[in-house]
Amino acid sequence: MTVTTTIETSTAEQTRTRLLWLDLTRKCQLQCTHCYNASGPDGSHGTMTREDWLSVLDQAAAYGVRNIQFIGGEPTMHPNFADLVDHALTIGLEVEVYSNLVHVSNECWEVFQRKGLTLATSYYSDQAEQHDAVTSRRTHARTRTNIERAVGLGIPLRVGIIDGGEAQRVAEARSDLEGLGVTRIGVDHVRPFGRGSQEQAPDMANLCGRCGTGRAAISPTGDVSPCVFSGWMGVGNVKTSSLATILSGADMKRANTSIRAATMGGGDDDDDDGGNDDECSPGFPGSECTPRN
Repeated sequence: MTVTTTIETSTAEQTRTRLLWLDLTRKCQLQCTHCYNASGPDGSHGTMTREDWLSVLDQAAAYGVRNIQFIGGEPTMHPNFADLVDHALTIGLEVEVYSNLVHVSNECWEVFQRKGLTLATSYYSDQAEQHDAVTSRRTHARTRTNIERAVGLGIPLRVGIIDGGEAQRVAEARSDLEGLGVTRIGVDHVRPFGRGSQEQAPDMANLCGRCGTGRAAISPTGDVSPCVFSGWMGVGNVKTSSLATILSGADMKRANTSIRAATMGGGDDDDDDGGNDDECSPGFPGSECTPRN
């Protein structure tokens, strides 16, 4: 069912949520050891239809959301990826695509070069063996080549390095990226969710504490949560309720209150990214939260 409920909210509520993560699919060519939603080759596109996602984008724009990040899984594997990005840009939303850059079709390269779109990816080491151990596939050469191509095409690009410890060559990975011309590089630690949890139950205390503040995530089944890491904390579903109702609703408020209590108010994020901690945000404005996939 596509929700077409008329949106009537105050200006304050309309500007409260500025970023939405659209988790298009849990399908991915890779099976990264730290993936926070356990995406992989056996993942699915969920139950959201093309029309459902288009409705979400229209509702988001009407509500005052300005920034959309298409994530997964690997969002470019979704059959309606190009259409959804095109619609988001057409209605004036700023878009970021978070791709593993392992396989980029000619169509996707055209999409990535659209005005208003920024690109993001992950990189783990300058050494193929170490990088590939994280992705569980032989991906280093492809991702590195496509990073280089994106820079050459002038596509706004940022790259996240996940520090998994165990002598991972983080500093060398940063130097390698800088040599390729990448200027926006962030470093984060493994978050204990999905495969990164090592089969432990999700714990609100491991969130940054800012989930749900100016941001929310929507899963492939339409479930809305305060952020991509708190997917188990569903606060509504866009297939049965309007986005405005969910974002300004009591369930979202209760979830945010619980997260603040569990994290003692948030604000304690130890990412080493030189003070430019904006991984939550597709482009601008910046943010202090750093989810990765």
